[in-house]
Amino acid sequence: QELESALREEKTDITLPGRYMPYGTRHLISRIIQEIEDIFLAMGYRVVEGPEVELDYYNFEALNTPEWHPSKSIQDTFYVNVPGADYDDVLLRTHTSPVQIRIMEVTPPPLYVIAPGRAFRRDVPDATHSPMFHQVEGLAVDEHITLGDLKGTLEHFAREIFGKDRKVRFRPHYFPFTEPSAEVDVSCIMCHGKGCRLCKGTGWLEILGAGMVDPNVFKYVGYDEEKVSGFAFGMGVERIAMLKCGVPDIRYFFENDLRLLRQF
Repeated sequence: QELESALREEKTDITLPGRYMPYGTRHLISRIIQEIEDIFLAMGYRVVEGPEVELDYYNFEALNTPEWHPSKSIQDTFYVNVPGADYDDVLLRTHTSPVQIRIMEVTPPPLYVIAPGRAFRRDVPDATHSPMFHQVEGLAVDEHITLGDLKGTLEHFAREIFGKDRKVRFRPHYFPFTEPSAEVDVSCIMCHGKGCRLCKGTGWLEILGAGMVDPNVFKYVGYDEEKVSGFAFGMGVERIAMLKCGVPDIRYFFENDLRLLRQF
């Protein structure tokens, strides 16, 4: 009887709205990195990582970067003061390419890897530059790898990330650690190649740099450059996110403004 009485007197109005519980979601940059990883994992690549505080040897020397290269100046690179080390021997990596050297030192070919991570450069923050940004580096080393393999891989990636109707082109370029080298463009996501403000009237948008691994790089890691060949590529994740999602300013990714983050 007491229980029945309590049930009659103590009622819960289930029509009242529940309390809103705020919840977090994955950051847009994390989601783009995961999307890039998934594309290359499906092609047989594996994900590797390396240190953000790096040695000059891995960041520059073993990547065939000459001493006079402007990227080694204190205007472009963050050097770290370490007791007992030369002032220019320890630095914050300027790209994720050092992971290539570290993984080749301990892994015999064949090798198919991507290396996502943060990189640091002494850039003045503006709409397209940040002192800290994210990159995804890719490396493939095997027998009989050709420029055609690189082209096919990156065309597949570009269409997976931006859409099946996307056109892709390669332009000759220079990088110390690849030869030949190229920059890769996709047809503009806004005007579809007709020309607009986003693509500055060209109809094309740059997305990454790539090339065939220079034989000198193989010598540093003990690979036989007569038996193996390979290609490498590197892309800025923020750049991919800006183009894919229409974000006009790279600084928006680091401001944690919910008005932006809730859109994705």
